[in-house]
Amino acid sequence: MTNRTTNSSVRLVEIPPGYLNIMGYVDQSEVNGPGTRAVVWVQGCRSECPGCFNPASWSFEINQLVEVEQLAKQILGNPRNTGVTFSGGEPFWQAVALARLARIVKAAGLNVMSFSGFTLAQLQANQAPPGAKELLEQLDILIDGPFVESLAIHSPNSPVSSRNQKVRVFNPALKDCITWASDQIEIHILKDGSRIFTGFRGQMDLGES
Repeated sequence: MTNRTTNSSVRLVEIPPGYLNIMGYVDQSEVNGPGTRAVVWVQGCRSECPGCFNPASWSFEINQLVEVEQLAKQILGNPRNTGVTFSGGEPFWQAVALARLARIVKAAGLNVMSFSGFTLAQLQANQAPPGAKELLEQLDILIDGPFVESLAIHSPNSPVSSRNQKVRVFNPALKDCITWASDQIEIHILKDGSRIFTGFRGQMDLGES
């Protein structure tokens, strides 16, 4: 699979079929969607929104290549994960592989959510990234729209980080589960001692502790 962008300044990077290029991963997050979730941050985004929480995710260069089936096994290996969230970066530049991952985890009973800097209308258009329709079909929830710094929200009652963004609930069973908030932050300490700060106000940090 190749990440294709309309920005000629972004060098195209080929990802082997069946793999994802990710920025990071955590289990048991409670600030990236309803319930307790695995979170996959993909690598690569051309929007470069001012005030972006994860500017390290902009580059399309290979960061961590992970096989889809292996990542699914890792997600399902933690019984506390009730869902999966795709973030980034821009998940829809790797929509084909993420749709494949979503099908596997949904078959095991987990729900799937994604953030996107694209609007829903853009993802439904003919010019959408390859696989966008297939990934949309797998989603239970979509948060769509770019982060706009001048419209930023820091509220215990808002699940989005800027006022232009929309919460699209495709699965009616989750319509009363939109309870996470834009001012929550989590810190995950990994086995190697590195830390991940996540949440709408927490900039992701993969540095050493």
